Amino acid sequence: MYTQKIQVRVTETGQTMEVAVFERKADRISVVLGEGIHNVKCDLTPTRTGKAYVGAVMGREIVYERSREQVQADIDRDNPALRKPRGR
Repeated sequence: MYTQKIQVRVTETGQTMEVAVFERKADRISVVLGEGIHNVKCDLTPTRTGKAYVGAVMGREIVYERSREQVQADIDRDNPALRKPRGR
């Protein structure tokens, strides 16, 4: 099974870290930080301007610096069957 990973930035320190994507939609990205029994799940939601996704985990803010349109384009590219209309 292929685990998709994305780069997020911790706003306090400016460090970037790679996290695993649990679920990705245009209105919310669920990510998992850590591995094994020490993992933590976090939901990233778009900012008001839609230029980035932001969330908090264990009191720390993390930012995924891609716009809502870019994420939707990535979803469409990865699985084009999701966007096709169904026939009746």
